[in-house]
This record gives sequence, structure tokens and C-alpha cells, in this order.
Amino acid sequence: MTNATWFMVIGAVLLFMALTAARIKSLPLSTAIVYLSTGMLLGPTFADQFHFNPLEHSAVLEVVTEVAVLISLFGAGLKLAAPVGHRIWWTPFRLATVSMLATVGLTALVAVLVLDLPIGAAVLLGAILAPTDPVLATDVQIKGPGDDDRLRFALTGEAGLNDGTAFPMVMLGLGLLGLHDLGDHFARWWLIDVLWACASGVAIGGALGAATAWVNDRLGALGHHSKFTEDFLGLGLIALSYGLSLLLLGYGFLAVFSAGFMLHRTEVHLRTLSKGSNASVRPDPQNDRKPDAPHMSKVSLLFIEQLERLAEVALLLLVGGMLFADSWQPAYIATAILLVFVVRPVSVFFGLIGDPARFATKATIGWFGVRGIGSFYYLMYAIQHGLEPSLAATLVSVVLVVVTLSIFLHGITATPLMRLYSKRK
Repeated sequence: MTNATWFMVIGAVLLFMALTAARIKSLPLSTAIVYLSTGMLLGPTFADQFHFNPLEHSAVLEVVTEVAVLISLFGAGLKLAAPVGHRIWWTPFRLATVSMLATVGLTALVAVLVLDLPIGAAVLLGAILAPTDPVLATDVQIKGPGDDDRLRFALTGEAGLNDGTAFPMVMLGLGLLGLHDLGDHFARWWLIDVLWACASGVAIGGALGAATAWVNDRLGALGHHSKFTEDFLGLGLIALSYGLSLLLLGYGFLAVFSAGFMLHRTEVHLRTLSKGSNASVRPDPQNDRKPDAPHMSKVSLLFIEQLERLAEVALLLLVGGMLFADSWQPAYIATAILLVFVVRPVSVFFGLIGDPARFATKATIGWFGVRGIGSFYYLMYAIQHGLEPSLAATLVSVVLVVVTLSIFLHGITATPLMRLYSKRK
């Protein structure tokens, strides 16, 4: 398609979604399904008007998916209001560690038995498909800092954390394929790829998020606050925390998520202190920065959500252009079905052994393991690190089928299942 045609398609999709948003929300249908279906209709599966080859354009796709995931992770961090140490964090932490590792192991087993992949490629595929997606799972995530629903918090926290905690397993898979130095007896992998990268990512992002909130609060108190540049704060914090983390060999995904979380938490803390110190002072009606309403967090979240929607449209149209009618090989379909219906639920229940959540809550968490943009980023990352072409083609096909099946199954069931969950709650 020409550039003019692309503009027309994207414009038509955006207009359609804007005019029919209220109606679509009432249907068992997600926006991701609409975008992906449009891409499939225009792509090789049906009309064959365009084809996007991820192997030829892996470098570009890596950057685009990287940016999309970063934006979404920052937004997820801003939404999570519970302080560190609160017991509600225990569930997403276990999901992002124990359940994630179980998912990698079980997916690798399926890859060996069903796809006949070597162990290194199987572990890599498990790591690629282990993270749940913060971009496409907005229908089941918390709506904002005021939403303290246990189920939504768990899914949001898991999606925010496991895009970073899966990175060590990606590096392990690449190492087993001879594409990354694991060190003697896996010493480098343990010390650098696991311990240092995870800890430094969280620390760097958290420190920058807290510092940004403090500096912004001081500038506001001095009257140097400009609404014109408010939207830049979130983007600047994302870029700074991600870049510094990568420079120091940390995981940038964890840094950006931590930065968003600490920006919000620090602003809440500062507003609380301000409220306490000014308890006897008459409120200023001209001041919209209320102690109980963190201003910058809300502004950043609104802006980030708009960017998320744009990224979702563009990327899912491209995903539709990657699929062919013969992409649906029996082995790939079997892998996708096993991942959605067996691997994910088993891993969740295993990770949440002893958790006080009800069975219905655990079962719902086990169902909503949405796969999407994060998996494509890890896949492109592996390709850029020298993945052998035929193996890369196989992994691309498997990931495409898994993500497509996940988008349709989870998109159709999100609205009715969440309504049922709310009624029971």
C-alpha cells in the first residue's frame, strides 16, 4: 500500500473507533480484535494488499515494540497506588516470578515435544511467551490509582513486572544457543543478568521517579510550574530511566515501571505532607493540586494512555499483515492452545499456592494471560542478536499464532467475565 492508503486506513480505523467506542464497550469485543482483524483483512490472509515481513524489518519492529512496551509499563506503574510492602503486592510478585518461571519451563517442554525444538530455542520461546502484555490487557487491568480491586491489581502488577523479570530467561535461551555469554557455570548469567540487572533496574527507575516528583513539587511551590510542558515529564522520565538503566546494564523495562510507580507514590507522600502542614490554612480555590489528587501522575497517565492507543493501532495492523492463510500449522495451533488452556492456568495456580485469594479469582487470573506486543519485542531482540534464520522464521510463526489466538480469545471473554466477576464480588 502507498503512504496515502496507509493514512486513509489508519484514519478510517481511528474515526470508526471514536464514533463507535460506546457501542463496542458494551459488546464482548476488544479494540485489539478490531485492529488485528482489519490488518488480517488487508493483509496476506485475505485481500493481500500489504505484507509486513518481520524478518526483513526486525530492527525497526524491535524499536517500535520497545517504545510501545515502555509507554505501557510506565502507565501501569502510575496506576498502582498501594505502597511497597502492602500485602496486595504479594500476588503480582509471585505471578511475575514463580508463575513466570513455571510458564517458561512448561512452554519449553511443549516446544520440545510438539515443535521438536532444541533446548536452547525451547527456553527462548518460553521466555518470549511468558510475559503477559501491558499494552493489550487494559480491559482487565485497574483503571487508575483509585481502583484497589485485588484481581485487577494482580493482573496489572504482573504485566508491569514480568516484562522485566522474563529478561533473564531470554538471555539464558540466547546463551544456550551460543548467542550470549553465560560465564563459567552460568556465573555471569546469575550475577549480571539476574541479580544486578533486576536490582539496578528497579533502583534506578525508583530513584529517578521519586526525584522527579520531588523536583516538580518544589518548582510548583516556587511558582515555576508550566502546564504547557506537563506532558513532557512522563516521556522524559521514561527516556532517562530507560537509557540510564541500559547504560548500567540494568533492565530498562523494570526501571520504567519502577519510575512510574515511584513518581505516583512520591507525589502522594508529598501531597500528604503538604496537607498535614497546611491543615489550618484556608484552601485556595485556584489551586488544582489538591493533597489527595496527585496532579502530575494524573496528567502523565492521561497522556500515556493516548500514546498507548496509537501504538496499539499501528502494531496490530502490522501483526495482521504478517499472517498468511497457511500460518496456522497444526503444531503451532496445538502450542497456542496448550499455552492458553493448560500452561497459563497451571503456572498461576502453582505460583499462588498458599495465596488467600479465592479459587474463582485465581482461575480468572489464570485465564487472562494475554500475550502480545511484549512477546514481539523479545522475539525481535533475539533476531537482532543473531538468531539463525530458519529458527527465527519458526519462532515468528509460533508467536504470531499464539498472540492472535490470545487476542481473540481474551478479547471476546474479557467483558462478560469481568462483569461476572464484579457481580460475584
